[in-house]
Amino acid sequence: MERKGGAVKAASGFNAAEDAQKLRKAMKGLGTDEDAIIDVLAYRNVSQRQEIKTAYKSTIGRDLVSDLKSELSGNFEKVILGMMMPTVLYDVSELKRAMKGAGTDEGCLIEILASRTPQEIRRINEVYQREYGRTLEDDICSDTSFMFQRVLVSLSAAGRDEGNHLNDELVRQDAKDLYEAGEQKWGTDEVKFLSILCSRNRNHLLHVFDEYRRISKKDIEQSIKSETSGSFEDALLAIVKCLRNKSAYFAERLYKSMKGLGTDDNTLIRIMVSRSEIDMLDIREHFKRNYGKSLYSFIKDDTSGDYRKVLLILCGGDD
Repeated sequence: MERKGGAVKAASGFNAAEDAQKLRKAMKGLGTDEDAIIDVLAYRNVSQRQEIKTAYKSTIGRDLVSDLKSELSGNFEKVILGMMMPTVLYDVSELKRAMKGAGTDEGCLIEILASRTPQEIRRINEVYQREYGRTLEDDICSDTSFMFQRVLVSLSAAGRDEGNHLNDELVRQDAKDLYEAGEQKWGTDEVKFLSILCSRNRNHLLHVFDEYRRISKKDIEQSIKSETSGSFEDALLAIVKCLRNKSAYFAERLYKSMKGLGTDDNTLIRIMVSRSEIDMLDIREHFKRNYGKSLYSFIKDDTSGDYRKVLLILCGGDD
């Protein structure tokens, strides 16, 4: 399947100062013109939104994000503020949110750390430390425990081999080690799973998964499900799914955020905002294929108001 990319593209004939004036007008005086805000921000890409932020400050002398915060509320505010952040900063603020206060949003930590490239994770580490004066690893360690903590620390180290190199001998060895660490053993050697899944390159691991199926007559996912549990299990499954097909992984996350009672808005917003320029069209295709209904129609049925309007634009249309 050929990659299609993002749904949100740079606007042509873009004028940051003009956009800044439109936004100011939409927020000045009584009441807020939400449609005007959507018409500007949802049809610009991330880097254009940064230019608008600068133009707003230099031509109006006010901070755009502060103005938006004071005018908007609820999920609509969350999605707009997310769209205003540079990509890495948005990941960083979501990781921080996932660990702030009582309770941890494990799903958010897993999703970001399992799906970003080592290069992206290195940037995340730098920006995290700069923003919060603590390392991401320190916060992970104070907020999580046991094997779950170890897999997150491992992912946050960004140590995955980024090459394409394949060594048949090592492929067979890794598959055998995984088999012996799980299916063949009384009790599971979780560290073996972690060290292979977090360090080897993608090409190598896809071959390991094939070899694993040959030896054990089971998919690696089935073995992970029967051998591990809780957030550690979720993390390993996310790693395997992202290696196999990242867009399909996000499609599944979106589906789970909306199916059943109540919507997991944090997850829905984060994926719609963070993938809109990267692979939203691919995610949409997998969504339709795997769940028989378009992402667009799911969002339409599951959200409302200005929040719905902006998500449907980020989605880029119906299939």
